Amino acid sequence: MLAPPAFSPLLSSIISRTGFPVLAAGDVASFTAAHENTVLFFAGDAERLAESDDVAVVLPELIAAFRGRIVGAVVRREDERVLQRTYRFAAFPSLVFLRRGEYLGAISRIRDWSDYLEEISEILTREPSEPPPFKLPDPVASAARHRDPELDPDHDHHGHDHH
Repeated sequence: MLAPPAFSPLLSSIISRTGFPVLAAGDVASFTAAHENTVLFFAGDAERLAESDDVAVVLPELIAAFRGRIVGAVVRREDERVLQRTYRFAAFPSLVFLRRGEYLGAISRIRDWSDYLEEISEILTREPSEPPPFKLPDPVASAARHRDPELDPDHDHHGHDHH
């Protein structure tokens, strides 16, 4: 029997120090429904992702900075993929923000402190919504841009010629 994927030693020590609950997929709904705002930490494989431990270190600080507005929890490694399909974020590590269990937004990979504060403040002002669709691979996205110029960031809407 394979051992379940483990947290890094650093994240394990943070979990024991902070008392963050470790949630299985089946626990997420009841835990997050009980709290106004929850952030779920999806660590991913810390052996492969240097940023996993970086986000782990920042998370308790972020929660402290929001002075009780956000409750933190860590997703069990073996349930990360299942829940990734639910919340549809592209990369690990990720922080997924929920209000009473409903999706608000996600931040993937490590950010600068000021970017975190800004993005999280903005996420907390949102109304809950469906998680975004998974991003399509580029060939499909560029085909879509040809059909719809609104999707093309380089498309000039004002008719001015910059060349």
